[in-house]
Amino acid sequence: MLKKFFVAALSAAVLMTGAIATDALAAKFATIGTGGITGVYYPTGGAIAKIINAKKSQYNIRASVESTGGSKFNINAINKGDLEFGIAQADTQYMAVKGLGDWEGKPVSKLRFVFALAPEAVTFVAAEDSGIKSLADVKGKTVNLGDPGSGNRVNALQVFKEIGLKPGDDFRGEGLKPADAPHTLQDGRIDGFFYTVGHPNGNIKEATAGKRKCRIVPITGMEKLLKECPYYSMTKIDMKQYPDATNAADGTVETLGMLATFVTSADVDADIVYAITKEVVENLEEFKKLHPALGAITKESLLEGRTAPLHPGAEKYFKEAGLIK
Repeated sequence: MLKKFFVAALSAAVLMTGAIATDALAAKFATIGTGGITGVYYPTGGAIAKIINAKKSQYNIRASVESTGGSKFNINAINKGDLEFGIAQADTQYMAVKGLGDWEGKPVSKLRFVFALAPEAVTFVAAEDSGIKSLADVKGKTVNLGDPGSGNRVNALQVFKEIGLKPGDDFRGEGLKPADAPHTLQDGRIDGFFYTVGHPNGNIKEATAGKRKCRIVPITGMEKLLKECPYYSMTKIDMKQYPDATNAADGTVETLGMLATFVTSADVDADIVYAITKEVVENLEEFKKLHPALGAITKESLLEGRTAPLHPGAEKYFKEAGLIK
């Protein structure tokens, strides 16, 4: 009798293992490349994964999030097939598709747009004792431009090129990750840092609330850059979000802005892209509550910032929803 019980139990275990293995094989996996864990990209990717994973019984999609070096890294990883999705600044998306900048002569032809995310601002934080109150004041100073592979480094270099200043010649440019910039600034090892990010942001709060007083420096006089680069527009940072900044009383600070975008590859299954697009759009109010920086998104703004072709899976849903013809 005992022998029969063990045989039956073993048979049941084998059948269960087989069922689990079959289910795992049938599952579709989607890894989302984001950015540093202290920025907006990481929680945004987590919000997308949370929404689609809540429907895994319906779609059998398992979404996961990976902290990465940011826009450039995500696009390159998508191109290689190492990531299914990624978050990238609209400018980085534009340059990859057009074969510009780091992709000079090698356009990423498989890159596809899914939807736009939160607006971002090119943010320049400087220590008050550095004397930096404008871009021109960086001469002879040390400024973090952003880590290699990040969109904010590209933005910082474009800004300084616009005003005729060159890192290495006119000032010292560092390549720190966003998470390392605030404490490095507070330690006195740099005079300021750039970070293209949605607001409010924890890194900016950390920097402006430290013992070493800091301000957010305006970025203006970018007329030529605005004309040359269609993904840029002027925006304003609400200083109520940073009450400890020395220029908090200014109300707003003018700077360059753009959209963050959710991108993928032409090789990714249209059913997966359709499902993610559908669930984000149809749960948009819940999605927006998952991070303060997402609050400005509308159904209409999801289709802005598109400089890569729209993925067929996203296109199918947007047409069904009446958002595009």
